[in-house]
Amino acid sequence: MSLPVTRRALIAGAASASVGRVRGANGRISVGIIGAGGRGTADMKAVAEADLNAEITAVCDVWRPNREKAVDWVSKTFKNKPRQTSDYRELLGWKDIDAVIIATPDFGHSTLLKAAVEAGVDVYCEKPFGVDLAKAKAAYFAVKNSDRVVQVGTQRRSEGGQIAAARLMHQGVLGKVTRVVVDVGFQHPRWDRPYVEVKETDLDWNNFLLDLPRRPFDPRLFRQWQLFKTTTNGIGGLWMCHLVDLVHWFMQETYPANAVTNGGVYLWKDGRDTADVFHTLIEYPKGFLFSFAMCLTNDCDRFDWYGTRGTMSGTVGGATYTISGAGSRMPDRLGAPKVIEPERTNTHMQNFLECVRSRATPRANYQAGFSHAVAGIMAETALAQGRRVRFDPERLEIV
Repeated sequence: MSLPVTRRALIAGAASASVGRVRGANGRISVGIIGAGGRGTADMKAVAEADLNAEITAVCDVWRPNREKAVDWVSKTFKNKPRQTSDYRELLGWKDIDAVIIATPDFGHSTLLKAAVEAGVDVYCEKPFGVDLAKAKAAYFAVKNSDRVVQVGTQRRSEGGQIAAARLMHQGVLGKVTRVVVDVGFQHPRWDRPYVEVKETDLDWNNFLLDLPRRPFDPRLFRQWQLFKTTTNGIGGLWMCHLVDLVHWFMQETYPANAVTNGGVYLWKDGRDTADVFHTLIEYPKGFLFSFAMCLTNDCDRFDWYGTRGTMSGTVGGATYTISGAGSRMPDRLGAPKVIEPERTNTHMQNFLECVRSRATPRANYQAGFSHAVAGIMAETALAQGRRVRFDPERLEIV
């Protein structure tokens, strides 16, 4: 589904980009939302709370109830009724849009990101950056070859505790780090959204599918897309992306070297084809191993970094880390446990909107997004194939 050939699309790389910079620098930032469900609603609220002279002016959602609810909320919040559509291409053709937020199901992120930057707008794109390597690469090069500001929604990069910990890690506080361990899970079926109320007449089914093969209307796929490989690549894309992104940031790595994975459907026999128990081991060129285990069958939470001088420990759901000499026998081992004090910071959405004005690089840029996508796709590919997979950083291919 290619973008219509409009004057905006044709001049996206030059005049349109410069016009966007002028508007963003001197006036109110006009923002469109593509995907106005739960995540999109939170992002719209973040725009309102940022207090940076930005306004939601357009709403795109394929499901009429979501779209109308979002239009009502935006009208009350910004005192101005936004335009609405179920077709993202129509929204991208509106010439007064400066930026868009992409908050659709995972499978659409890369496709929509590519279309948005080619239309000449800045983008806040929810994680993961992509679930299919070919589409993620296409989006990656589209952004790289543009002058668009792109922030990926791995918002932990804007948390004060993570910023403080990253700074210490870059200073080598733990010495040589050889292993990072995440063990996280939950037991409640948070994906179990009701779908019997979804009527075919209320849903723009073809625009939901985007560039997927055409298939009959399926309300369960629409509402419970997290369960199916058609619309997600599973735990690697849904949840691991946040944590592997921190590994890349803290360890100053770009791509994994190789990955092996095991797992399956061990508890939730609900027709899903994505795993509910998942364990991947990812090795990196600098010489360390990232162990990521997640289950949807038990509540657990652990996040540990092991170095020659000691250990940094926290939880996935926590805001701070504790650092100590635990586990080290080296002469330069760290001392008694100490909590890393968070740094003062602004929100992820504030960072994005500030960068729209300044044209600076946001905290979670397109390279960070593509890197976490590569790791997630590698882990899920290893699970599907039942063997170790490697990444070729020159060709950007899994081999």
